[in-house]
Amino acid sequence: MKKCSTVLLFIYLILAAQGASAASRSGIISMDFDLSGQERGKVVKLWIPYPVSDSDQFISNIKVTGDYSEAAVYTDPQHGNSILFAAWDKNAGSRKLSLSFAAERKEVIRRDFPAREPGLDRAFFQPYLGATSLGPVDGEVKNLADKITGDKNSVLAKVRAIYEWTYTNMYRDPETPGCGIGDVYYLLHKLGGKCTDISSVFVALARASGVPAREVFGIRLGKKAQEDITGYQHCWAEFYEPGYGWVPVDPADVRKAMLVENLKLEDPKTAEYIAYYWGGIDPYRIKLAIGRDITLNPPQAGKPLNNFGYPFAQVGDSTIDWLAPATFKYKITYLAP
Repeated sequence: MKKCSTVLLFIYLILAAQGASAASRSGIISMDFDLSGQERGKVVKLWIPYPVSDSDQFISNIKVTGDYSEAAVYTDPQHGNSILFAAWDKNAGSRKLSLSFAAERKEVIRRDFPAREPGLDRAFFQPYLGATSLGPVDGEVKNLADKITGDKNSVLAKVRAIYEWTYTNMYRDPETPGCGIGDVYYLLHKLGGKCTDISSVFVALARASGVPAREVFGIRLGKKAQEDITGYQHCWAEFYEPGYGWVPVDPADVRKAMLVENLKLEDPKTAEYIAYYWGGIDPYRIKLAIGRDITLNPPQAGKPLNNFGYPFAQVGDSTIDWLAPATFKYKITYLAP
């Protein structure tokens, strides 16, 4: 997001606090893929995060076209993510696919927390309490989580302390490729990264404190009438408040605003961002997937996928670099209604 976009977002946040802002953002998202230049003589497979409607976003008018030999929508069994899968025969000369859909996203504000917290069914939420391959919840992570939360007993108090530690101690490193990979042990020493990195540290610390938490992967919507959003992927976090539900937090966007606007922690504008992204997220984003260590459906060759925030493709058993859209050959655009 460029500086002007961040300033516009800040104005939006001020208006939101005054109750004067629009509650949603709409538009048409188009994803165009051309894998024709990849190696011949091998089957090419493509997996795309497939957006679905939920309480915070409405997806409609979905269109899929291309010269694939097969295509279908599947669900990954572990996380429930929807996946558009397509494949081309090994002798295909052209390998093209286009996905477009209309999206309306609502601003999410969830801060009317209950006065008392009921007990948490840990067995039910176990998928959001355990470790991932890059997000441990023991050792150094557990020690830090205990230090941060201290004698706090409620979920809300623990997670607020973790939120404050995360935006206070971490920073946005613009040199990080893509959104970062979320290697928590590494990040506890470096402390700098992008949205997946910062969100993953928050999630690991929350889980180590006994609080269900998860990363959410999506893509930002444009603020212009038409915009190339190929590199607009974004990751934020959610924690589960017993008796209330999933609550969004985005310490990564706090640190991004601070970097872009050259803000310090003590600046009043920073305080506005901190307050807003605690239980609130703007409508300029579409949710695409959740979870880590993903086995796609149909399964990809090789190890589980770290996350499903980007399109994923393989030529035979070799993976194409999803962080290089110029080589992968895909483009994502936003068109305002």
